[in-house]
Amino acid sequence: MSKVVTMDQAVAMIQPNDLVITSGFLTAGTPDAIMKAVADSFDATGSPNNLTIMYAAGQGNKKGGQQERWAKEGLIKRWIGGHFGFSPKVIDMIINNKVEAYNLPQGVIIEMYRAMGQGRKGYITNVGLETFVDPRLEGGKLNSRTTEDIIKVIQVEGEDQLYYKLPKANIALIRVTTADTNGNCTIEDEILPLDILSAAMAAKGCGGKVIVQAKHIVQADTIPSRQVAVPGIFVDAIVVPDDPEETHRQCADFFVNPTLSGAYKVPTDAVAPEPFGTKKFIGRRCAMELVPNAVVNLGVGIPEKVATVAGEEGFADQLTLTTESGMIGGVPSGGGSFGAGVNGWGELPEVSQFDFYDGGGLDVTYLGLAECDPKGNVNVSKFGTNVAGCGGFINISQNTQNCIFCGTFTAGGLKTAVEDGKLVIVQEGKKKKFVSSVEQVTFSGDYARRNKMHVMFVTERAVIELLEDGLTVTEIAPGIDLQTQVLDQMDFKPLVAENLKTMDLRIFVDAPMGIKDEIMAKAK
Repeated sequence: MSKVVTMDQAVAMIQPNDLVITSGFLTAGTPDAIMKAVADSFDATGSPNNLTIMYAAGQGNKKGGQQERWAKEGLIKRWIGGHFGFSPKVIDMIINNKVEAYNLPQGVIIEMYRAMGQGRKGYITNVGLETFVDPRLEGGKLNSRTTEDIIKVIQVEGEDQLYYKLPKANIALIRVTTADTNGNCTIEDEILPLDILSAAMAAKGCGGKVIVQAKHIVQADTIPSRQVAVPGIFVDAIVVPDDPEETHRQCADFFVNPTLSGAYKVPTDAVAPEPFGTKKFIGRRCAMELVPNAVVNLGVGIPEKVATVAGEEGFADQLTLTTESGMIGGVPSGGGSFGAGVNGWGELPEVSQFDFYDGGGLDVTYLGLAECDPKGNVNVSKFGTNVAGCGGFINISQNTQNCIFCGTFTAGGLKTAVEDGKLVIVQEGKKKKFVSSVEQVTFSGDYARRNKMHVMFVTERAVIELLEDGLTVTEIAPGIDLQTQVLDQMDFKPLVAENLKTMDLRIFVDAPMGIKDEIMAKAK
């Protein structure tokens, strides 16, 4: 019997008070047509309503799509998400106490799907310890309306671990490219496997139902088994969107780009040079920490400059870049294609990628720097009424032995120049990043010290390391005054190394640094 149904029939499967899982990464892999139909049904009939929504990666386009379609009082009771920054309307509901909301690490939610698919009661991990997710701090709760404790601290062989209670999923909404009438699905136009199968298995493990959004329907038994990404045994209903150009885009930038689905490779030999300036200085100093054959994760923004510098210096082929969306090797994309990439060596389901990250598989990660306090705690997840969320940051930063935070020393209008090989602060930033207390703990300095992690903070004017005795300034840029341009621009007094070094002069020369041989001489 065919599993193809109308959109109205699919929406009717979702009952008031259901817990609904949605697949996807930003706009990629999100069943946006079904999400739109649910919102339209609520507007017209008031049903379904009072839903709990669970998703792992950020889902949205900042233009009203994906999770923002559901930002309606009464439709949603609770959000459990990994990242909210692409859904401003959802953030508004959270900060105005119109909905319950939890922010959990992206990788934890993905692993929770696996445990839900196994019929377990909870998921146990170190991820989130001593961060805002820890119930001894905030328990992942995002507003005063959110009161239920869904995480607790337990002891496993004498060590603290977090126990994440598993909810019961009633529905999973997933997206694929092609489905046969028996429900066997392929993902040939999707950017990666993502969490599509994991979400389906989570719902089935809870006795729930899986509704699939597919661009194409084909006859039963015509899809080769090797191409099946979601077997029909996990599928209860299939719908086809009426407006795929809007609601079934491969990503925000493209309806379909075959290079982003791995169908073709593109030439990437020519590396566009990073303009000589603040970001390049930071990227250059960060790149000096690389080793041959390094497996790397890069955060968004300034961390991306590390790969650019490696390309300019001729050793990009010594890096294997990875993304939390599941890409191994190749060149990750940015902007509206973030999460995708080109020329990948391989691809993993999101849950397997986080298995790798949580197991310490990365050699080094470069992550953004927004706020840091005297303990070495870092905040990248909450700033006033901006509840961005942690995404995969906690999984990656907590389980990578070499963790480098990179960004400008101050924010808001910083301008620099180089004169005679020396760094000049033309205009100081309005906001200090090194503060007496971070607004939210996304990375725990105490946890890092106890686990003997190598943690650095690389900026355009100074390098600060998290050492056993505390945060220590170990390098400053040529031309920078330690007192007025470093220490006075911090809300606390760090330690200063007795053998304070000058940052490598080549960083501040508008010419290749020639560091390839130095990198290649290092032992991994």
